[in-house]
Amino acid sequence: MSALPDFAAIEAMDEVDGLRAMRDRFILPKGLIYLDGNSLGVASHAAFAALHKAATEEWGQDLIRSWNTAGWFDMPLALGDRVGRLIGAAAGQTVVCDTTSVNIYKTLHAAMALRPDRSVIVSEGGSFPTDIYMAEGVVSTRPGTSLRLEGVDAPAIEELINSDVAVVLVNHVNYKSGELRDMAALTRKAHEHGALIIWDLCHTAGALPVDLDGANVDFAVGCTYKYLNGGPGAPAFIYAAERYHGDISQPLSGWWGHARPFAFEKHYAAGQGIRRFLCGTQPILSLRALKGALDIWDEVDMEALRAKSLGLTDLFIALVEARCGAYGLELESPRDRAKRGSQVSFSHPNAYAIMQALIASGVIGDFRAPSTIRFGFTPLYVSYMDVWNAVVILEDILRTGSWQDARFAVRSAVT
Repeated sequence: MSALPDFAAIEAMDEVDGLRAMRDRFILPKGLIYLDGNSLGVASHAAFAALHKAATEEWGQDLIRSWNTAGWFDMPLALGDRVGRLIGAAAGQTVVCDTTSVNIYKTLHAAMALRPDRSVIVSEGGSFPTDIYMAEGVVSTRPGTSLRLEGVDAPAIEELINSDVAVVLVNHVNYKSGELRDMAALTRKAHEHGALIIWDLCHTAGALPVDLDGANVDFAVGCTYKYLNGGPGAPAFIYAAERYHGDISQPLSGWWGHARPFAFEKHYAAGQGIRRFLCGTQPILSLRALKGALDIWDEVDMEALRAKSLGLTDLFIALVEARCGAYGLELESPRDRAKRGSQVSFSHPNAYAIMQALIASGVIGDFRAPSTIRFGFTPLYVSYMDVWNAVVILEDILRTGSWQDARFAVRSAVT
């Protein structure tokens, strides 16, 4: 951004914003600037309507009949295809189910089973911790298997991939810095060495265009409660390229993944295709809320979404550095917009207290230990004026030192 815009220029940006009308589809509390959609997306009117119908009509009136009449049983596959459209996956390759952690466990086991002569999992030392925890869990169940971590065993993940590696588990966007990896290039690198790759799309799905099929990705996992606005604890998803569907084997062989679930057979027989990743009964009310949330996405141009995301994050970086740079904030996110997801992070020795002061002043972002303040920009409901006002408040907190109030130093259990 060459010249710093003024208030009038910010107003003009919002006037010509092609996604501006989408803001009215969401429930935004008055007096609040919400820049934490990369942790939990806001509710939409459509999600509430779908949840209300599911609770009062489908459950409340039709009861068990709704497994058939309301299509409950097939929702993981139907919603999977809708998520698949947003991540560049052809129909039949994505299923909505369980949690990201559980799905990482399942896909790691599936990938290891497809490479039985290999014994190494590669991941990132700077990954969101659940990815590492689940990889450690898989290693603990497979004697002779080991885990290599970027930043621990080598500076770059590419240096860790060789003929011993069965699978690479990697985040498309880093949860703390917002750095965006080159999906196509790293996938090619893994394949050159005969390894498979699992992409974690938790900070990608609904934030920018993804082309899993085009990048020849093997597997992917992700959540739906961030940029997709599915609600707290909304079910996650798994993508598996069709070329593996006949050979998928994963250890959580629950009845929903059975070829004939209502035959109640004594022994497990895997179902067809992506259904093999299903395990137990899925949370229907959460799935219904997600269905409502996804209705909005039928109207969203992903390229337009990405363009606004870059505009918002570029503006935020420029304003913060111009107005708050003298107070010790250091940019942690990539300055190059092509290498940045839809979030911006700054570091500061007193990051926790600064973020608590921001939240008390009506600007919701979040803190990541040890010293990161993190802001997520959801283009469907964040405006350019939100960015301007958030920086004005941040500058005031830093200039006046109001963050030094003792109440902002007390850490809660969830931060």
